[in-house]
Amino acid sequence: MSTNIKCRKISKGKTTGSAIVTKDSISFLGGVDPKTGIVIDKKHELYNQCITDKILIIPSGKGSTVGSYVIYQMAKNNTAPKAIICQNAEPIIAIGALISKIPMVDNPDSDVVTTINNNDNITVDADEALITIN
Repeated sequence: MSTNIKCRKISKGKTTGSAIVTKDSISFLGGVDPKTGIVIDKKHELYNQCITDKILIIPSGKGSTVGSYVIYQMAKNNTAPKAIICQNAEPIIAIGALISKIPMVDNPDSDVVTTINNNDNITVDADEALITIN
């Protein structure tokens, strides 16, 4: 049985994929290698894991405004996540998702960081403001 979670649309689109979840905020500048999609921040929970083609679930982003362009570079390199779900989006990741055409939502009506597990099959339908755990 699937579970639906209402949320807020940040960047339009709909996609389905495998979840990668972290309780740590993420900085794309210096935290993720845009050539490989691998988290390179040694202090991050996802260190050495690849976020490419995953549904990235994070509490929020952090760091420099250049992080938006790192996300854009990842999209150009085909190393970006398929979608991003934030508990609370901040402008850096929101702008990165918008300019990269990556579906993104935030403000879910449940704590997705603890509700969704790694490798869960997730559908992000930003247009309908809905997350589905399949």
